[in-house]
Amino acid sequence: MKVMVIGGGAREHALVWKLRQSPRVEHIWCVPGNAGIAELAECIYANPGEVQNLAELAQRLKPDLTIVGPEQPLVLGIADEFEKRGLALLGPSRAASQLEGSKIFAKEFMTRHGIPTANAYGIFDNAVDAYTSLCEVDWPVVVKADGLCAGKGVLVTSSPDEATSFIERLMEKNEFGDAGRRVIIEEGLVGREISYIVLTDGENFAPFAPARDYKRAFDGDTGPNTGGMGAISSADLLSVNLERDIQDKIVRPTLAGISKDSNEYFGFLYFGLMLTADGPKVLEFNCRLGDPETEALVMRMDFDLAAAAEAALAGNLREFRMNWAPAASACVVLAAAGYPGKPQTGKEITGITSISTDSSVALFHGATRREDNKYYNSSGRTLVVSASAASMPEARARVYQAAQSISFEGMHYRKDIGGELGSAAAK
Repeated sequence: MKVMVIGGGAREHALVWKLRQSPRVEHIWCVPGNAGIAELAECIYANPGEVQNLAELAQRLKPDLTIVGPEQPLVLGIADEFEKRGLALLGPSRAASQLEGSKIFAKEFMTRHGIPTANAYGIFDNAVDAYTSLCEVDWPVVVKADGLCAGKGVLVTSSPDEATSFIERLMEKNEFGDAGRRVIIEEGLVGREISYIVLTDGENFAPFAPARDYKRAFDGDTGPNTGGMGAISSADLLSVNLERDIQDKIVRPTLAGISKDSNEYFGFLYFGLMLTADGPKVLEFNCRLGDPETEALVMRMDFDLAAAAEAALAGNLREFRMNWAPAASACVVLAAAGYPGKPQTGKEITGITSISTDSSVALFHGATRREDNKYYNSSGRTLVVSASAASMPEARARVYQAAQSISFEGMHYRKDIGGELGSAAAK
């Protein structure tokens, strides 16, 4: 197989790393890729947001399979563009991708199909009405921008002032452009968050191991929301009965609802869940693999990812079995100074070559460039260190030992990833 991966972050590096392990895969292109990915795949520069150009590139390269990492190309209709040209791409249509592209679309979808989720106080297209609604809510609340904001368009707060300020940023200051033109305000759910991902062929699905990501910038879940500061995966995250509930009450009704709405869905479907006292409820959908969850999950994958993608495209997932190593994994994001605000870039990175190359530790590049055999950071989430082990304490010890060997000016990372499942302390 020849495979094209679209995207240029640590998630795509992890996908390329795993695909390279498949005996089926002969060649990988990554568009646009990054300095780390270039060591495993042929990187070709193209803008992931220009779907027609990507389709024309695929027509020239003729990959047997294309996998999309980030959400933007999917929401812009890359699957439709590839289908028109007879090109194989693992990803949902533009219509189905609105489950991620519009929080309001997703809320209305869940309401229509009886999928458990938070109650909405209202949907607003002007700031004054949104401000006024805050006088009639029970705190905490969740304020969500309707469109894509790179993981920064959601605020969970018990502060009326904080909620007002966030609405102002979205709707009056237009910090996120059209994505913040409409907002939804809903009840804040209480419980533990879980990332539950499935691969589906439109009818059947194969579940991924459960994962959890850490969205806040600093230890103790404090600071602003980010695109993700780390993730863990462990069988301890979900009981058998709870996972059965998630599949029966959320996954299957969602796939049935998509079909009932006459949309086709092939690919990864991510359920951001809150495990509440009343059962699991959906916080959000993503129409692709999570980042940084992917960087933790690939460490436990005991199956051929390329074969799984082929089975999904062929409608044969019922026959495919995903095996997961009975272990734990963790990943930690090494971020630039200033992130998630304005990151300081261009800083030389040292220690990259010191990372162990055994199968239990991996280093994925999120935003790096290489010049004269030196690496420099080029955006906020610079690197992701991942590790697996028999237990979460051991996985944490490995991942933090590796993180401490990397250095660049202003580098910061959370030191409590997976702490609730293990006692190994990060230094």
